[in-house]
Amino acid sequence: MTPSTTFLRDCLLRAGMRDVVTVEPATGGLAALAGTATRQDAPPVFVKAFADAPADDVFLAEAEGLAALRELGGVATPEVILADRELLVLSVLRPRPRSETFWERFAHALARLHTSTTHPRFGWHRDNWLGRRRQINTWEDDGFAFFAQHRLLRWLGQPRVDAALDAADRAALERLCHRLPDLLPDRPACLTHGDLWAQNVLATPDGQPALIDPAVSYLWAEVDLAHLWSTSPPPEAKRFFEVYAELTALDRDWRARMPIVQLRQHLAVLAQFDDDWGAGDQIRATLAPFRTRA
Repeated sequence: MTPSTTFLRDCLLRAGMRDVVTVEPATGGLAALAGTATRQDAPPVFVKAFADAPADDVFLAEAEGLAALRELGGVATPEVILADRELLVLSVLRPRPRSETFWERFAHALARLHTSTTHPRFGWHRDNWLGRRRQINTWEDDGFAFFAQHRLLRWLGQPRVDAALDAADRAALERLCHRLPDLLPDRPACLTHGDLWAQNVLATPDGQPALIDPAVSYLWAEVDLAHLWSTSPPPEAKRFFEVYAELTALDRDWRARMPIVQLRQHLAVLAQFDDDWGAGDQIRATLAPFRTRA
């Protein structure tokens, strides 16, 4: 095993799972170490851990988010077997099938989540985590104020963000935040996954859509839609957005709003990773109309 999978096995042993045979590394995650553990006397499990956890509540908050998606929104999630300050152990899901039917089913599941969980306020009863950064969820009555303060401006001051964006960019972001009520429709809050890129969409053993790695809060549904739309969903997802729009009465202008809504995730990526996968360029392009001109 590699050093990372040995570390994961040792975490499982300390947690009392002494029948672990081996751990195979998982791909796709960016923040924590992860792998699938084969066991002698029980089904395999998926395990996540940090070599240097950013806080004691990271996995407890993630487990709570999975429960909220399942219990409040009716979305399939893995079973939480163990969650503590050191690691998170989950039941094993399947890779999602490469079929349009699967993505159409997911459109129904996401639409049900968003339309059945409307809430009078924006936020969550506790802060949780987006990668290795704390996600601030202080309750607000105004969605525009919540999104501006806790999803966009909160990234200013992060060293990588300040290095990538100049003073004019940062001022443009503040102007954009001030104009959010003119740029985005006034939508109600609903339960959102919060980190919904395609890699976080998997399948249950019987092939139903399932979600992992949430950063939940009550926010606009378009936060989830923008994240999925902006992170290269596979070709077989081409009907997903059309079906979701039909089910939720989403207006025809939604695509034009996506770069603004997705600023939150691009800023989070920029703040946390040396390789920002083009996030900085996309942020600057979205902010360009809000820069002052001489």
